[in-house]
Amino acid sequence: MRTIAVLNQKGGVGKTTSTVNMAAGLARMGNKVALIDMDPQAHLTIHLGINPDTAGPGIYEVLTKSADINETLTEVRENLFLLGANINLVGAESELVSVVGREIILREAIETIRDDYDYLIIDCAPSLGLLTLNALAAVNEVFIPLQPHFLALQGFGKLLQTVSLVSKRINPALKITGILFCMYDKRATLSAEVKADVENFLENARETNTPWSGAAIIPVLVRRNIKLAEAPSYGQTIFEYEPDCNGSYDYVAIAEYVHNKMTKDGKHMKLSTEEIEVPESILPVVEEIAEETIEEQPVAEVISEDSTQAVAEVEQTAEETVTRIQRTPPQTVKIPIVEVPAPPVVSTNTTSEIEDVVSKDLNSGNTTS
Repeated sequence: MRTIAVLNQKGGVGKTTSTVNMAAGLARMGNKVALIDMDPQAHLTIHLGINPDTAGPGIYEVLTKSADINETLTEVRENLFLLGANINLVGAESELVSVVGREIILREAIETIRDDYDYLIIDCAPSLGLLTLNALAAVNEVFIPLQPHFLALQGFGKLLQTVSLVSKRINPALKITGILFCMYDKRATLSAEVKADVENFLENARETNTPWSGAAIIPVLVRRNIKLAEAPSYGQTIFEYEPDCNGSYDYVAIAEYVHNKMTKDGKHMKLSTEEIEVPESILPVVEEIAEETIEEQPVAEVISEDSTQAVAEVEQTAEETVTRIQRTPPQTVKIPIVEVPAPPVVSTNTTSEIEDVVSKDLNSGNTTS
């Protein structure tokens, strides 16, 4: 069983979206996939249409009450099983403070299911606390989703330090194997610059003895797609919500890459940063259609029969209108003469005269009062 933790302490980088849809893509390929929601916000659980308050025992019970993970995993889709979270998970860290071996509770729990699933994927909380530590101690691989912004890279070094520390002290098998770019905009220069920086960093780490020496950018760049943001509100994966969109195509390609282009220990069969061919959406941007039409097709082919007919009708109507105007006899229009009053006479008083008038007005006002 391949065990993967999807981790980034920064929120809003596509962590839960990638976890759900990558897992769903692997399940659609016939793999048996177990999902664990380690985030007290329970976004992974909600994304799959499960109410955290009524879902029953989940990861909280496994960590704090030694619940059997086999009994708490629930099949939510075909080949897709979920160990959900709820708000009780917030108190798990404080409850486990005095527990001996609290960092490896999850690792011990999943030992009983290693032969039952092909993949175990954990959606980590956006923090580096005890919950995340349990996830890192239980898996062999770490996927880091990144948004191609410089601010998203600020905590990257801290994240690498945490993984390195866990690898040295708790889990020697832990490796960072994949960097996944989300919300990627090919038109933005910044996206390409950030991607190039990460590539250079990983390339320089090839000969080092670090947990990320074998890491590579997963060569499928998840494009910005509003459907990916809408799907969680319906409790659906992108394949259920809108199978014919860029987001769906991207995560299909990611699942295929993870399953077919990476070994069971997380090594890339071909460390390449070139993008995989991803099918375009059947609903491309209007501007792209217009550009392709203008560049690739002659005007005669662009205009359809209906359009030609419509243009002919417009031209005929215009000709009839012009003819009707030309045949209309000219009419004499009488414009009434309006007497414009003469402009007021502008006073040409000197400065001394104006001062005398003002003085008289003031004196008159004082007398009246």
